[in-house]
Amino acid sequence: MVSRVQLPPEIQLAQRLAGNEQVTRDRAVRKLRKYIVARTQRAAGGFTHDELLKIWKGLFYCMWMQDKPLLQEELGKTIAQLIHAFQTTEARHLFLQAFWQTMNREWAGIDRLRLDKFYMLMRMVLNESFKAVKSGGWEERLVEQLLDLLTTEILHPDSEAPNGVKSHFLEIFLEELSKVGAAELTADQNLQLIDPFCRIAACTQDSLVLHNITRGILEAIVEQAPLAIEDLMSELDAQSREDEGSAGDDDDDDDDDDDGAEAERGQDTPSRSLSAGSTRRADPEVGKGQTGEDGENTGPVLQFDYEAVANRLFELASQESIPSQNRKRLYKVIRKFQELAGGSFPEDDVPERAYKKLLEGRRKRKQKKKKKKSLPRSPPEGGEGEEEALSPDPGMETKRKRSGKRSRPAEQAEAGRRRGAHGERRKKPRQLLGARAKKAGVQQPERKRKRTLEGREGPGHQASPGQAGAGLHGSSALG
Repeated sequence: MVSRVQLPPEIQLAQRLAGNEQVTRDRAVRKLRKYIVARTQRAAGGFTHDELLKIWKGLFYCMWMQDKPLLQEELGKTIAQLIHAFQTTEARHLFLQAFWQTMNREWAGIDRLRLDKFYMLMRMVLNESFKAVKSGGWEERLVEQLLDLLTTEILHPDSEAPNGVKSHFLEIFLEELSKVGAAELTADQNLQLIDPFCRIAACTQDSLVLHNITRGILEAIVEQAPLAIEDLMSELDAQSREDEGSAGDDDDDDDDDDDGAEAERGQDTPSRSLSAGSTRRADPEVGKGQTGEDGENTGPVLQFDYEAVANRLFELASQESIPSQNRKRLYKVIRKFQELAGGSFPEDDVPERAYKKLLEGRRKRKQKKKKKKSLPRSPPEGGEGEEEALSPDPGMETKRKRSGKRSRPAEQAEAGRRRGAHGERRKKPRQLLGARAKKAGVQQPERKRKRTLEGREGPGHQASPGQAGAGLHGSSALG
């Protein structure tokens, strides 16, 4: 018998992670966590880059096979928290690198029905990456390693990241960073975290990356400025309450007598607990962030030194090698940061200006319509015979005749309303009829001529015998 070749444990785990049964996949995820902890605890242990790529391929198809949104969310959290199972920073770095390379490679094969759960997985992995850096105390070396990894694998021109991965990453970066580190990060640290995006926005040749960085990161900071200032003011109020409470306690201690020191101390303990409780109640309000107009909790907001951000952007955008399109876009953002540093909020005026322009456009359109309606329509100078002479195409001439027949009653009604009691203009259709008859060469019969003559003379006028005889003679001749 031929002995079966035993596969490496990474390939075995990847096969079980991509199994058809959910029970098999769940067991494989639990075994993978134990395997990672056991292997990274060894002094000579650790994973190679190829081994982690095989593991991530199995995790990718484990997420692919999972149905139902709640189970997808639970599985996404479990997969993202595997980063904390690695005991060394280098292994953790390789694990994250393999994840983003797997997403870049498999992104084109994701259909629209499975797209949302992989968006969610990217968000959760980024969130846990920030938590791993937070556990290290936001050390500068760890922050630089994470930023270099993200920019190299996603935003670098040589990376194979598709546009969907780039756009989603730039959209969720500030949101997940604020969830993890808004309460701890200072303005200088936040500037360090967004500095790679500023450099890429200044140098990139990709217009989509430039737009996503300016819209998803730089302009998002400008939009969150009022909330950031409110958070800062609430923190200052909480600190002032703490100072007042401590000052009040010190005054009470100074005024105590030696005889009743123990009793006085017993009475002071409730006041101290109350002051501490008040500050504890104020702190969660600061951490929760501000609620928007729609009632949604916006969460904590990152604090920035707007003048420092404007200076850094100006330093990058003013270089000679920067493309003109990037420079123009960054200068617009720099003006907004300078206005924020000066104490004005340009975003409050934007909707009003846009609304005023919209109203002005509507008024101009209405005035144009009124002017068109008020202008009198000039009647045609010549008859249809002149139109026939001017029109070279007989087909066009028949179309004009049809349109003229359809619109003639409406035009006559309008002309009657405008012209009022001017009798001369009302007689124009008869003159046109007569002119048309003369031009066509048709001779009117005697009866019609007689009627027109009688109508002109009126009912009180009697015809002379000669005229009557002439009329009878003409009628007998016709008969």
